[in-house]
Amino acid sequence: MTDLQTTTCFELRGHRVVCNLGVVRGIAFRSRNIFGTIGGSLRTLFGGKITLFTELCEKTRAEAFEMMIQRARQIGANAIMGVRHDATGLMQGVSEALCNGTVVVVQAV
Repeated sequence: MTDLQTTTCFELRGHRVVCNLGVVRGIAFRSRNIFGTIGGSLRTLFGGKITLFTELCEKTRAEAFEMMIQRARQIGANAIMGVRHDATGLMQGVSEALCNGTVVVVQAV
């Protein structure tokens, strides 16, 4: 494998784990600007999809995922298994995303 592989599973088909390096995580926080807050609040009055909030959550999760991958590479892993995402609202207008998994070195069988 030339690139780091990620999976939500606890096995990687065609590979075996040769070294378990522990848990790795990435965490990110993002906040909406005042215009996003007002726009999202107005959207709740009329109903429907609130794309401003969706984009905020997607960007926050992507940033946490990327941080997790960077940390895995720093310690020499070539795969992350059991990847999980978690998100919470830390305070009004602030989104937190956590991404974690088990970092391993795998070898093709």
